[in-house]
Amino acid sequence: MIRSDAEHQEALERLRQEKKRLSDHEQRLKGQGLNPREIKRVMDPLRSFHLQLKEEVESYERLQRRDFEELKNFHGLGRLLVALRIARGLTQRELAAKLDFHESQVSRDERNEYHGITVDRASRILDALGAEVVSEVRFEPARTG
Repeated sequence: MIRSDAEHQEALERLRQEKKRLSDHEQRLKGQGLNPREIKRVMDPLRSFHLQLKEEVESYERLQRRDFEELKNFHGLGRLLVALRIARGLTQRELAAKLDFHESQVSRDERNEYHGITVDRASRILDALGAEVVSEVRFEPARTG
């Protein structure tokens, strides 16, 4: 997960470089006389990495536009907290200052996607980010017999 503008810029540059490398590599393979099926077999793993990085960049850009995924039973709360910080345009250092934490604590928490966070701590982070999570309770239909 991309967590900062600097990481976003690095990922964009890697994507540009990787796109050129993929194209050059495919041309070399063609030049070596490989058939399309052989080229595909060689290129697919490389393209897979490129697509994964592209998805991360697109995800970060969605967060900047405040386009968040829906939570279900609080699964993904940690990722949402990271996303909210990004959407607010705050650095980890700025969030840490608002929480009166050390920056390294926020960095560790985000790296672990706030695994095991308490409700009180999540509430403090939401307050510091000026965000509110609203929940709705829905019961699954009762199962018979």
